[in-house]
Amino acid sequence: MTQTSILVARAIFPEVLEVLSQHFQVESNQSDEVLTAEVLKQKMHGKVGALTTGSERIDAALLQANPQLKIVANMAVGFNNFDVPAMTAAGVTATNTPDVLTETTADFGFALLMATARRIIESEHYLRQGLWTKWSYDMFAGAEVHGSTLGIIGMGRIGQGIAKRAAHGFGMRVIYHNRSRLSADLEATCKATYVSKDELLRTADHVMLVVPYSAESHHTIGAQELSRMKPSATLVNIARGGIVDDAALAVALKNKQIAAAGLDVFEGEPALNPALLTVPNVVLTPHIASSTVKTRLAMAQLAADNLVSFFTSGHALTPLNQVAAKSAT
Repeated sequence: MTQTSILVARAIFPEVLEVLSQHFQVESNQSDEVLTAEVLKQKMHGKVGALTTGSERIDAALLQANPQLKIVANMAVGFNNFDVPAMTAAGVTATNTPDVLTETTADFGFALLMATARRIIESEHYLRQGLWTKWSYDMFAGAEVHGSTLGIIGMGRIGQGIAKRAAHGFGMRVIYHNRSRLSADLEATCKATYVSKDELLRTADHVMLVVPYSAESHHTIGAQELSRMKPSATLVNIARGGIVDDAALAVALKNKQIAAAGLDVFEGEPALNPALLTVPNVVLTPHIASSTVKTRLAMAQLAADNLVSFFTSGHALTPLNQVAAKSAT
C-alpha cells in the first residue's frame, strides 16, 4: 500500500503525517498554503485519497477532473465544503470527525456566551485604552446567565452538551428547537424543553446556534428573526457561517435591536462583513471552537484513521455517504 498516493491539503500535526507516511505516498502541505480551487484540482491528480479541512471545496468539477479519487476525509465535524451528492454519484466516500470535538466545542460555546453576556471583550478594550478612571454602578452592566433562559437551535451532540452545562451548571431554563424532537430520556438528561422556533426567539434571554449548515438552514437568523428577539437578548453562533445573515446582524447590533452577539463563524470566512468591526457589542473569534491541542489532534487522527481503514479494510470509520461505485482496492 506504500504506493497508494494521497494528498494532505493543509498543515497537520507532524506525528499524524508520520503515521500516514507509513501507509501511503503522501503529498503534504506543511507550509499551510490555502489552495485555490484550480491548484487543489491539479494536486488531486493521481491521488486516490485526500485529507482536507473546511477550506477545500470538493465539488463536481474537481471530481470530474480526478476520477481515480476514492475517499476524502474532512478534518472537521462540519462538511459544507463537500458536495456530498456529487461525491456519492462519483463513487467517492466522504468522512468527517464527529464525537471527538463535542465537549471542547460545547465548552467554547458556553465561554462565548459568557463573554458576550457579560461584555468581557468590550470592557477589556475599555481598560486597555486607559479609560477606566473610576467605578460606577452601571459600568458594563451585562445580562444574567445563571437562572436565565437559554434557547438552543440545533440539538445534536454539541447542542446537548451545551444544554447540560446550562441546566446543571448554571441553573438555566433550557428550551430548544430542532428538525426532530429529542427522545423523552434525552430531554430529561438535558433538562430541555422543545418549543417552536418563534417561541424560542421570543422568550430566550440567550440564543445559541448549533445547527449544521445546509441550503435549508441558510440565514436561519435574519432580519425578521432578529426582530422577534428581546432587546436584552444575546445571540451566539458556533455553527457555521451562513446560518446568520451577518449584514442584518450588524444592523441589529448597531441599532441595539438585540443587546449583543458572539460569533465564531462568518459568511465567506476568513473574510467577514466589515460592519461587524464597527459595533462594540459583538465578540468575534476566528473559528476556534474546537481548538485545543488534544481535540485538534484527535480530529487529525480520526481523519487519518478513516483513510487507513478505508484502504486496509474497505470501510471508512465515520462515512457520510454510502458508496458502491468504487472499492478501496
